[in-house]
Amino acid sequence: MLKIAGAAASATVAGTALAAAPAAAAGGAFAHPGMLHTRADLHRMATQVRAGAQPYTAGFARLTANRHAQSTWTANPQATVYRGSGTPENYVTLYNDIHAAYQNALRWHVTGDTAHADTARDILNAWSARLTRLDGSADRFLASGLYGYQFANAAELVRGHDGFELARFQKMMLDVFHPLSEDFLAHHNGSYITNYWANWDLTNIASVLAIGILCDDRAKVDRAVEYFKHGAGMGSVKNAIPVVYADGLAEWAEAGRDQGHALLGVGLMGTICEMAWNQGIDLYGYDDSRFLKGAQYVAKWSLGGDVPYTSYTRKKGAPGIWSGSETASAAAAVDPAMARPIWAMIANHYTERRGLAAPHLTKIAARFAPEGGGGDYGPNSGGYDQLGFGTLAFTRPRATAAEATASPTPTTSTSGASPSGSTSATPSASASPLGGKGEDLAATGSSDLPAWTAATGVAALAGGFLLLRRRDRARRDAGE
Repeated sequence: MLKIAGAAASATVAGTALAAAPAAAAGGAFAHPGMLHTRADLHRMATQVRAGAQPYTAGFARLTANRHAQSTWTANPQATVYRGSGTPENYVTLYNDIHAAYQNALRWHVTGDTAHADTARDILNAWSARLTRLDGSADRFLASGLYGYQFANAAELVRGHDGFELARFQKMMLDVFHPLSEDFLAHHNGSYITNYWANWDLTNIASVLAIGILCDDRAKVDRAVEYFKHGAGMGSVKNAIPVVYADGLAEWAEAGRDQGHALLGVGLMGTICEMAWNQGIDLYGYDDSRFLKGAQYVAKWSLGGDVPYTSYTRKKGAPGIWSGSETASAAAAVDPAMARPIWAMIANHYTERRGLAAPHLTKIAARFAPEGGGGDYGPNSGGYDQLGFGTLAFTRPRATAAEATASPTPTTSTSGASPSGSTSATPSASASPLGGKGEDLAATGSSDLPAWTAATGVAALAGGFLLLRRRDRARRDAGE
């Protein structure tokens, strides 16, 4: 019965934010590079590092010290990548290679050293020549989302570089990653719509958006933007941030779960907003800058500050198989030392690009600067959920008043082949969704997050045994 079900499933301060029209996918040509980094961004990094300016040089030092950023990296592509318990997991190989490709590509743009561009190209070519499938437990949807958006960002940075097989890489993204990401957003693995916490949706929104940009596919970009604004799952902005308080903070629903997953969600939402912005779509400012208020909330809470929390209950399980409910009644306990490289991008958008007050974001971004990347935040997959290096990539000068009130406008470019460090650069399926009756679908993937996870803050959980199982699993993985 479970296999049949699996097959069926597979088919700020309030008022201070600038008013903006509801975001819509911009018409015309796509900007390339135009995901997390634009031509102007890459030029700024290269110029500032050459000038020895801080904090860019400190951020660049984090990049050059990372073992993934070395031009000696050799890819280890697989035909099938598995993620999830009960499968021959090998996804570690994938995410390490993705981060090596991204870091080498970024290093090329800063320095102009083509050895790094060639390494990034060779990694991406090796995978597009071999990978045909993502598989595993429900965690395969995390793989399609996380590694989909990251892979696309790495490819965008070497787009047009000599020898890069762009068409073949695009085909891999369309055939291997996009179907799973779209299937999750459409069907949620056959579960109730609230079964999976926000980060599951957000990974796959990011993947669909990034693949749409990489492949110049307007329908996919529109799909991601529409889901961000109005999707039924927990990752759409009003479900991930369900309550706006009078003090200008807005509750992040997953704060009632644990700190690690809340930070993951904030980082993913920021990634979506930044990629959309660079294509002329303002999701940062959508719904009176709702994301700013949610990010401020998580920043204050993560630094040990008191935040309100409105009790939240969600339905769990899958129709016709099992059902239960889970209630979070308070924000979870936090570790103020817990770090993810997510804050520089968000803080710089709101305070420097838009000129808004965001004191909690400013404080937490400064606390964890300079930001590193994959490999700098622990050996488990949680340390590779963000591409990172935000201090280098997103530190920016304060916009003028005219710039701060302008709508985002993508700058089109025909390729990403010229490194911005050069003198010629100019700104510019088959798995069951359930492991058994009562299985917690939304808890899958937690075994990789012990270093990120604090107390859960869950007040009521049907039967009580699921919470205990999560804690036992985290203790085992942490060696406790």
